[in-house]
Amino acid sequence: MIIVIFLSKIQFIFALLIKNTINLMKKKLIFGLFLTLPLYFVACGDSKPTDENPNNQNATNQTQGETKKEETKAEEPKSTDVAKYDPTRGEGKYDEKNLAISGLDKAMADKGKSISETKCFSCHKASDERLVGPGWKDVTKRRTPHWLMNFITNPDPMIDKDPEVQKQLELCLVRMPNQNLGEDEARSILEFMRKNDGAK
Repeated sequence: MIIVIFLSKIQFIFALLIKNTINLMKKKLIFGLFLTLPLYFVACGDSKPTDENPNNQNATNQTQGETKKEETKAEEPKSTDVAKYDPTRGEGKYDEKNLAISGLDKAMADKGKSISETKCFSCHKASDERLVGPGWKDVTKRRTPHWLMNFITNPDPMIDKDPEVQKQLELCLVRMPNQNLGEDEARSILEFMRKNDGAK
């Protein structure tokens, strides 16, 4: 009789341990999802807030209206804008007059590598292998420095107008988000690209 009671208590304790272990594992899994899910959305830097509250129809409708306007702008560039677009310069404030490139600045290239690891390497590789976007190998040999600076700091109008970028978009199927990088950050990334392509 004592053995039966003892065994039933052990069985009860064992069942409690299993139940607690399963609950703990569920909590860890849920906690892990809550930690990693935001990283998934932040990885490419798209910082547009979303409002999923069904009670707030005005905000949702306004957001959908703005998205439709942006898509319309992206799909239908004005023919005069495309005619003015310079594929060697891109569109933005940088050109050969205000972007001086000389010997490689190794400290700036190292800073650019660090920024790239945070902001860019979730979609690009330093090799010629395509990830989400195209690989960076030899990009500084195919594009001018001011084109690259304009694209890094101002990708949206260039995606809409540059025929080569539009071909890449057809392959990659994902539009590059504007990372809102400052001039120093963009210049450091350009210097890392130059170092990656063998600049001395």
